[in-house]
Amino acid sequence: MELRILGACPLDCPDTCSWEVTVRDGQAVALRGNRDHPYTRGALCVKVNRYLEHSRAHDRILHPMRRVGPKGSGEFERISWDEALTIVSDRLTEIVREHGGEAIWPYQGTGTLGDIQGSEGLAGRRFWNVLGASRHDLNICSTAGNDGLRLTNGTPAGMDPETFALSRLILLWGTNTLTSGHHLWKFIQDARANGAHVVAIDPIRTRTADQADTYLAIRPGTDAALALGLLNVVLEEGAEDTAYLEEHTLGWEEFKAEILKYPPARVAEITGIPEEDIRALGVRLAHTRPTGIRATMGLQRHEGGGAALRIIACIPGVTGDWRHPGGGVAYSTTAHIPLIVDSAEHLLREPVRTLTMTRLAGQLDESVKCLWVYGANPLGSSPDQNRIREAMRREDLFTVVMEQFPTDTVDYADIVLPATMQTEHMDLHQGYGHMYLMWNEAAVEPAGECLSTTETFRRLARHMGLTEPSLHESDLEIAEGLLRGTPEITLDRLRKEGWARLDVADPFVPFTDGFPTPSGRLEFASDRAAAAGLPRVAGYVPSRTARTAPADREYPLMMITPASHTSLNTTFGNNPELLRRSKGPRVLVSAADAEPRGLVDGEPARVFNRSGEFTAYVEISDRVRPGVVAAPKGHWPKLSPGGANPNAAVDERDADMGRGAVFHDNLVDIAPL
Repeated sequence: MELRILGACPLDCPDTCSWEVTVRDGQAVALRGNRDHPYTRGALCVKVNRYLEHSRAHDRILHPMRRVGPKGSGEFERISWDEALTIVSDRLTEIVREHGGEAIWPYQGTGTLGDIQGSEGLAGRRFWNVLGASRHDLNICSTAGNDGLRLTNGTPAGMDPETFALSRLILLWGTNTLTSGHHLWKFIQDARANGAHVVAIDPIRTRTADQADTYLAIRPGTDAALALGLLNVVLEEGAEDTAYLEEHTLGWEEFKAEILKYPPARVAEITGIPEEDIRALGVRLAHTRPTGIRATMGLQRHEGGGAALRIIACIPGVTGDWRHPGGGVAYSTTAHIPLIVDSAEHLLREPVRTLTMTRLAGQLDESVKCLWVYGANPLGSSPDQNRIREAMRREDLFTVVMEQFPTDTVDYADIVLPATMQTEHMDLHQGYGHMYLMWNEAAVEPAGECLSTTETFRRLARHMGLTEPSLHESDLEIAEGLLRGTPEITLDRLRKEGWARLDVADPFVPFTDGFPTPSGRLEFASDRAAAAGLPRVAGYVPSRTARTAPADREYPLMMITPASHTSLNTTFGNNPELLRRSKGPRVLVSAADAEPRGLVDGEPARVFNRSGEFTAYVEISDRVRPGVVAAPKGHWPKLSPGGANPNAAVDERDADMGRGAVFHDNLVDIAPL
């Protein structure tokens, strides 16, 4: 018997693809993109095409395990679920009794974005609030940009990415579309067929930049200055939309004064982009409606990241592009989707502290007695890798990891709980790069003794004798609660059809009824910003590396850690075929920087700074400008030469807003091995 089961990709990608699993005699035998889905259009990415193979990998964790060797050794013995739940419930009870619930850190990541099983739905939050555990601030991905956009627009939400098909000028700003969200490219191709001009702005000449009509090689961390310089040209051209500015914005005269401080000549010095290229793009921006800007998360991972998104969001306010389908900024669509996520605050008996995801190295101190990791691999994905490793070696720290594979983080666990993969459980998904809700039906039975996130917490609650009714809700009951905000999209409909577009206009133009700011207008100047200790008027905040003069740098090279084409964060980091295609850990270096250091193409080198070091194979390339090196993320440290990846050299610092991470704001040097 053969079945076709509709589902959705769970991974941390804006495209959230709709997929079809072919099941024969209870086994998943084929996976493809859903041809009927308007955004997926039948295609998956090079990574997810191997998902079924990955789910059957020889190193899949299939049973609960208990550590029998030293922390970090990865030595475990198999135990039963009853043993595992007894050990865990006894330790949690003891920790809460002796140290209080705040001694527990539930460290959840974006390994799955599901609203039932994953981070979007705060899976496990009810359980942790009943125990009084510390609150986990999942800030690793997009918080600086979210906060910057909120100051300007009142929300991180903006364009429907499908409307890029209607754009006449497209700015791909700090985004490698063909690697990280390639389904958008189909809509860009539609726009190009109608004469649109595509510009890539990126410190790396990516595969997306190769396909653009124009490429600007910007110096990392200077994007806000470029935005101001482009608007300076718009003013020179007299192309600001005065009617839109008067009717729909606040603080224009203050912001205009800021723009006038950044003529193209000054911006060229800051960004490293030739003045004539800045002028040319500024003129094109001034006279091309609609202009759509795609700006994604890599852009804001530095100390001025929030300010960068705040100013980029100002551009369509000056040009009036928010009037038009295909105009504006697309960063995330999540805030357009009215799911009712239960934060379970009512289950807390008293206020609790907040611990920050990207501050694990510093905050995993003696006050934390239990670290519970799920949907995350902090030893592969979080900043200051060496200090995290040392903190996780503490013998008094009880560490539980819910995982599918034996990651570096698993090696430090006391108890490992086997987790289902997407074909083995139900989930509800929203894309943060499109306007659809999707249902993921379980296609096959869980492998081995794997349990879903929700079932693990249900069983643990029963084992601990916790009687709060919401802890025992089924996945379908959780889904019904989430969908209370979308009465036109019922659970029955989703389960039958697999996906549904939000009940919005097509084409969708946001902010037609005003902006969700205190003034109801796009705010170039913000009292909320001033109250938070930020500049009242949107302005350029350089990254730490950009504001440090070369002569003052302890280490001379600016390092960025872009997404890999063959892994998604550290997901697929153990897949043999994708590892082969990645050609191992690499560091892209310009010839001008390689020659004086004696670096040889294809040979290993040591990349280092005060925080730590990692080994990567040198790729001498004109894809990076002199003074900039790029080390793609995603490799597992224990599968890498030297036992580390680029996060060993990433500082544990905050961006200007939202305590965002600074993965692209670190200085290093390189030496041959």
